[in-house]
Amino acid sequence: MRTTVGLDEGLLREAKAEASRRGETVTALIERGLRLVLAGGRARGRRVRITLPVSQATGGTHPGVDLNDSSAVMDRLDGRS
Repeated sequence: MRTTVGLDEGLLREAKAEASRRGETVTALIERGLRLVLAGGRARGRRVRITLPVSQATGGTHPGVDLNDSSAVMDRLDGRS
């Protein structure tokens, strides 16, 4: 089916470049993106709530926990450090 969609010029330029890198048409890229978005609304799983370790003494994070280093925080939560 043919339809007309108005897209921001920059977004269309990026879509054309991405489609070219993937060896597909812009139409195929848009169709896949729409399918992902539409399926995401139906197939969303429950989010797992993560609680950061908090020092009871100071009320902040444990000593040595750098909240700007997400991999170190995840290692800490997983008990690896």
